[in-house]
Amino acid sequence: MTDPVVQRRPLVLALVLIVAGVVGWYASFALTLDKLAVLQNPQADLDCNFSVLVQCGVNLGSWQGSLLGFPNPLLGLGGFVAPIAVGVALLAGATFARWFWIAFNVGVLGAFAFILWLAYQSIFNLGTLCPWCMLVWSMTIPMFWTLTLSNARAGRFGAALQPVGARLYSWVPVITVVGYILIAVVAQVRLDVLATLTVG
Repeated sequence: MTDPVVQRRPLVLALVLIVAGVVGWYASFALTLDKLAVLQNPQADLDCNFSVLVQCGVNLGSWQGSLLGFPNPLLGLGGFVAPIAVGVALLAGATFARWFWIAFNVGVLGAFAFILWLAYQSIFNLGTLCPWCMLVWSMTIPMFWTLTLSNARAGRFGAALQPVGARLYSWVPVITVVGYILIAVVAQVRLDVLATLTVG
């Protein structure tokens, strides 16, 4: 049974899912290669290590970088395939049942919560900004808001939230930028990023 809501092909959602999925997958792949390099040689000079502050070596070597007992980038390698597949299917004209959209949204919500936790850990506990990690964060944020508000607008979360989704959907770019700014401000206040760049 397909979704009862009839609407035009969600081109914007499809493109966001594909772009975010491809970029996020690439960043996860790069992090995986860096993790393998560190395993082979703990003293390896990683391309993502630009300074004491901007690097991925500390993140990869921390317990936060292997939360489930294996490197987090492996989650990205598997997880980012899903939005790519869904986005391509939407471009091809596929439709999905309401339960699928809700389940998919729950999965993306999990990814969103995970990157927020990782950002917190990176800024407040590890004291570093991992370039590839930040690229994953920057893709997950717009993907979450675009998908969630698209589902709300389509009535998949119930009629009560449909007007909210319809009203806020066009604000996704603004919401995304605000999210970026909040992370940047927190990182600046906590780590004084600009001072290290000036010194460099």
